[in-house]
Amino acid sequence: MKVVTTIRDLQAELAAARSENRSIGLVPTMGALHAGHASLVKRSVAENSVTVVSIFLNPTQFNDKSDLERYPRTLDADCQLLETCGAQIAFAPSVAEIYPEPDTRHFSYPPTDEVMEGARRPGHFNGVCQIVSKLFAWVEPTRAYFGEKDFQQIAVIRRMVSDLGFGLEIVPCPVVREVDGLAMSSRNTLLTPSERVIAPRIYAALKASQEFARSHSVTATIQYVVSRINAVEDLDVEYFSIVDADTLLDVHSWDEAPSVVGCITVYCGSKPIRLIDHIHY
Repeated sequence: MKVVTTIRDLQAELAAARSENRSIGLVPTMGALHAGHASLVKRSVAENSVTVVSIFLNPTQFNDKSDLERYPRTLDADCQLLETCGAQIAFAPSVAEIYPEPDTRHFSYPPTDEVMEGARRPGHFNGVCQIVSKLFAWVEPTRAYFGEKDFQQIAVIRRMVSDLGFGLEIVPCPVVREVDGLAMSSRNTLLTPSERVIAPRIYAALKASQEFARSHSVTATIQYVVSRINAVEDLDVEYFSIVDADTLLDVHSWDEAPSVVGCITVYCGSKPIRLIDHIHY
């Protein structure tokens, strides 16, 4: 596997694949890789001739500077994992390489980027679109792979792909979970041992709500999940929204949309770690 740090070297490595019309898979990451990322990389390796994995902690999508500072950085371990998964290229640029000048582009895809995470993290999805659009332009992938844990992010990126006319396939991949149900996340490494014990209660509540929802309204199901999680000391629900899986707008009855999903963000711990998850109904 080649590790490259500049756009020029990245494109030089991809030149042969492009000239031979070989398929290119892209897995954008912010590093601190885990088995969830590995599942994306392995799928890309299986479906493409060349797989590029970007490792870049993108500052423009963090509206909380302390969150950026706390985010784990494990480049050497990341590259070892990617090697075992069969990736051909790891792209690990500096901030100066990606943003030699401030990116002043503004992306807006209402209502998709205005609800849930968009309402609570101003500028987050704009930053996501800035970096992902750059990666798409440089790599020109056949397919790009994203984990469904970031359910809303995939919806926003689909809108951006349509808006900018990128000729690629967005491939959503299922959430990978720990044995106890906790969705794998780079932020999990920031949890203390006691916080790690209670964090799986989030998914337990979501799973239980699937059965609860069979005989209760959307409103009652929201109340059920929120009260069950908030009853656990050191867990605090920021929001739980039950939405149309396509538009991400709130639904008020179960038959309002062909596909309905519950999206949740919970703060865990005394120095709270922000954990996200979702469940299909």
